[in-house]
Amino acid sequence: MRIIDIINESANPVFSFEILPPLKGNSISKVFGIIDKLKKFDPKFVNITSHHSEYVYKEQGDGTLRRVSVLKRPGTVAIAAAIQNKYGLIPVPHIICKGFTKEETEYALLDLNFLGINNLLVLRGDEKGESMVGVDRSLYHEHSTDLQEQINKFNQGIGLEGTKIQGIETPFSYGMACYPEKHEEAPNMESDIYYLKKKVENGADYVVTQMFFDNNKYFDFVKRCREAGINVPIIPGLKPISRKAHLSILPKTFRADIPEELASRIRESKNDDDVKEAGIEWAIKQSKELLENGAPGLHFYTMSVSESVRKIAEKVF
Repeated sequence: MRIIDIINESANPVFSFEILPPLKGNSISKVFGIIDKLKKFDPKFVNITSHHSEYVYKEQGDGTLRRVSVLKRPGTVAIAAAIQNKYGLIPVPHIICKGFTKEETEYALLDLNFLGINNLLVLRGDEKGESMVGVDRSLYHEHSTDLQEQINKFNQGIGLEGTKIQGIETPFSYGMACYPEKHEEAPNMESDIYYLKKKVENGADYVVTQMFFDNNKYFDFVKRCREAGINVPIIPGLKPISRKAHLSILPKTFRADIPEELASRIRESKNDDDVKEAGIEWAIKQSKELLENGAPGLHFYTMSVSESVRKIAEKVF
């Protein structure tokens, strides 16, 4: 079933969350542990992130350095299949531009199609840790809209180089990302909304926001999107703060403002346990206000905060 149909047909706002594949060499048990913790809240879908390889230099026996590629979090497709088979939940694997060639993307789409996994989140991905020195850029997509085009053609049975792909009984349906506080590379919000509208016109069924902590930013963003003619569901993405270090890390990494009321509460906390409680309380308040004002659902980023998400969901769902 398509995510957009679930959202449109659900009598209540939908609950969903995002997980990270385990680091290379680690067990999938932590992933299952998060799902076991949150499945009682009836999640309508589970997103699985995807990560490109990073490059490191390893010293050789003769003292020279060799540049090697290290994939730190493999297994997005396999984990999506495991979640579908073990829990019967709808997995939504991330498909990203950065670090994956067009051919690698086609192989991923083929594998997902064979597995009967037909929902995706389509993203550009970040360039952190990625080196394109000496790499043929024509092998890669530069923008998420380029990736959309490949997926749309795949849905029509057209592969790379115009090859025919048979047996696509259920075309991919996909969502994309949006930024209530503007993407860091966008020159202004108007430009950001312009390209978001292009994503929707090209086939995005819904969009999920980057994390934010000020609901007014979300409400204003939705209003501006509707005025621009963007009418797909805009699902708010939330992450409860759990450490004092988040005061500097989250704004720097995700360009998300932290309201002074929350920031001062965190600064006054004696330890990270107090910070977690403050983050949970804020996210509960934030969640309830979003739902009371018509948000189609709530999507939680669970990295390192799955227990906080559980406590929030108990009060909201």
